[in-house]
Amino acid sequence: MTSPVAEFFAGKTLMLTGGTGFIGKVFIEKVLRSCPDVDKVYLLVRPKAGQAPVDRMRIEFLDCKLFDKLRKAQPNFDKKLIPIHSDLVKPNLGISDEDAARLQEEVQIVVHSAATIRFDEKLKLSLELNVVACQKMLELARGMKRLEVFEHVSTAYAHCDRQHIEEIFYPPPTDVDKLLDAVSWMSDDMITNITPQLLGKKPNTYTFTKAIAEHKIKEMGKGLPVCVIRPSIVGSTWKDPFPGWIDNLNGPSGLFIACGKGFISTMIGDKDTVFDLNPVDFVVNAMITIAWHTAVTKPTSIPIYNCVTSHKNPFTVGQLESIQDIYHKIPLEKGLRRPSAAFTTNQPLYEYRFAIGSRIPSHLVDLYLRFIGQKPKMVKISNHLTKMVHTLKYFTQNDWVWTNHNGAALQAALSEHDKKAYFMDVAEIHWPTYLEQWCIGTKQYILNEDMLAIPAAKRHLKMLRNFRWAFNTLLLILMWRFLIARSQLARNLWHLVTNLFFKFVRFFGISSTQ
Repeated sequence: MTSPVAEFFAGKTLMLTGGTGFIGKVFIEKVLRSCPDVDKVYLLVRPKAGQAPVDRMRIEFLDCKLFDKLRKAQPNFDKKLIPIHSDLVKPNLGISDEDAARLQEEVQIVVHSAATIRFDEKLKLSLELNVVACQKMLELARGMKRLEVFEHVSTAYAHCDRQHIEEIFYPPPTDVDKLLDAVSWMSDDMITNITPQLLGKKPNTYTFTKAIAEHKIKEMGKGLPVCVIRPSIVGSTWKDPFPGWIDNLNGPSGLFIACGKGFISTMIGDKDTVFDLNPVDFVVNAMITIAWHTAVTKPTSIPIYNCVTSHKNPFTVGQLESIQDIYHKIPLEKGLRRPSAAFTTNQPLYEYRFAIGSRIPSHLVDLYLRFIGQKPKMVKISNHLTKMVHTLKYFTQNDWVWTNHNGAALQAALSEHDKKAYFMDVAEIHWPTYLEQWCIGTKQYILNEDMLAIPAAKRHLKMLRNFRWAFNTLLLILMWRFLIARSQLARNLWHLVTNLFFKFVRFFGISSTQ
């Protein structure tokens, strides 16, 4: 059966930013495997840690398990990947004149996925990466002679200061041009001081700058074949190319591992709040088909797609608590405490549990590490975790409603073959199974732990349980001894309990001999 999507991509030249990121890798794998006749993919790659773009690409792609299925089908797929030396914060994206001319001569499909996704990023850098770089990409694209589609990857939370989010452009949160002009001459301290006032109801610089980037897309994308996709919180793969692949600690994955390792047991959140999760393969399938649909239908206005799951298959914050059971069944190695995951909206209760379960043990572990001559690290991890919890609490305590009319129209436009090849029916996701696959993925692909070592990890959990019981028993005895030594009431209560106990024993002994 033929695939209109694959036929469209046949012979095409793509350009991708963010190709070494999580979504970018999955996009490259899927588009090359499902559209085997793609001509080439230019990847804008920034040199990192002394690695040239070609060396970085080799490490990120050729040695990555994600590409095993593609590698088996197309052993020479890497020949289609062409790295372009680039740096998004530099003039002209850091691209040489020769490379820019080549891109503008050959590229037909642009996917702009690169962005800083750090919620606590400094405003100036966030503007440079998420807004100014988007402007530069549009300027580059305007000179592309064969351009058929320019796809911008935004976020479903770009307008999270609204409870109901439609598939439309919204006014920017501030005067964009004045802001960009101001930060160009302001000192870092000045920008830091005014950031809270600028953000207004936005929770962080990420959502703030992504909203501004959408405004620039609307303003500068006129006359270009532009489309926008807004994915929600992106998690591991659901099934394609295989379940559970994840390669970063961003968002929930970092907290999953922290809970699995026992670094944290309680987080801030309302258990009934809808937490919009999106498997990365769903997002990538949407990206590929949206690019196709935009190119072939040539809409007169810029289409926006809210790529969300809560409208058909809602997932709640409370369901995240099941990760503790998963990590008991498939434990991580060398945990500090037994896995635990609980959510509360009570801030003092969270602070108490965090102090008892993470902060105090972290200081004790660091004290031990100093004693044996090793570098302390647990307090730093603990501080990072509490910062992460407070950063995410905005999203675990608030609900949103997204419209998804364009997504439904896209599904209807797909052939039966492409509906299966680029699955996007979120109603099919079984969340408990998906969470288990995701947790296994954190173990295998982020921590690189051996699944054959699970019995040893379970023995370690059993040891931690026995240690906790012994510690709690000893603590109880010491507290009781302290009370007996200080309180006459405690001594009287102790004598009463012991007398009742021995009377029971004598009665039981007499009764058993009769």
